[in-house]
Amino acid sequence: MDTMFRPIAPGPVHRWGGAALIVARRPDLHGTPVLSPAEQRVVRALPAWRQAEWAAGRLLAKRLAGEVAGAPAAGVEVLPRDDGSPCAFVGGSPLPGVHLSISHTAHHVAAALAPEPVGVDLCETASAAAVRRVADHALSPEELRLVGTDRPETLAGAWALKEAAVKADRSGVFGAAPRRIVILGLRPPVLGGRRRAMVWRAGDAVLALVLARGRAADAPRGPS
Repeated sequence: MDTMFRPIAPGPVHRWGGAALIVARRPDLHGTPVLSPAEQRVVRALPAWRQAEWAAGRLLAKRLAGEVAGAPAAGVEVLPRDDGSPCAFVGGSPLPGVHLSISHTAHHVAAALAPEPVGVDLCETASAAAVRRVADHALSPEELRLVGTDRPETLAGAWALKEAAVKADRSGVFGAAPRRIVILGLRPPVLGGRRRAMVWRAGDAVLALVLARGRAADAPRGPS
C-alpha cells in the first residue's frame, strides 16, 4: 500500500526519542483490565458508549506502564489528573519521572510513556472528510497549503499531530491552542516550538507522537 508514513507494528512496545509507545487494534485486545475501586468510579461516571473505549485504552496503558515499571499490569492504576489527562500509579504512588498519554478510536488504541510531557493521538483515515470540514479551525492557510486536502492520510496526519501536541501541552483541541502549534513539515514531521514529533501509519489510522520539552506538569490526583 502506498503510504506517506512508515508503518508501525501493532502489539510490541516501540521506542522513539526516549518514549515508549504501543498501539493495537481494538479487536485484537484480549482480556478485561482489572480496575481498582478508584478506576471503577471513573468508568461508571462515563456515558455507556465511552466505557468500552476507556477500558480498552486503560488495558493498553496498564500493559505499557507495567512493562516500563517492571510491575504486573494488574498492579497499575491509570487515573485522571484534574485536567483529565491520565497518570499512571504503581503501589498507590505516581510512576516517577514519566508522563502518560492515551488515544483511542473506533478501531485502534495507543498509549505512550515518556520522561517529558508526551501526547499521542490516532486519527482514522476514514475521518479525513470530517477533518476537512473543520480544517480551518486547526490549520492555518499556510498549513493547509503544506498538507493539502486531497489525500486522506495527510489530513489525518496533520490532525493527529495537532491533537498529540495539545495533549503534550496539556491544553485542548478547542479554542486557539491548535493554531498556536505550527506544522512546519509532515515528512518528516516538524512542529514549531520545543517539540519533537513522529508520525506512523497504523493500519487504517495515522498515529502521531509529540514530545514537548520544558512543559510544567500539574500534580496528579492520587487514588482515593
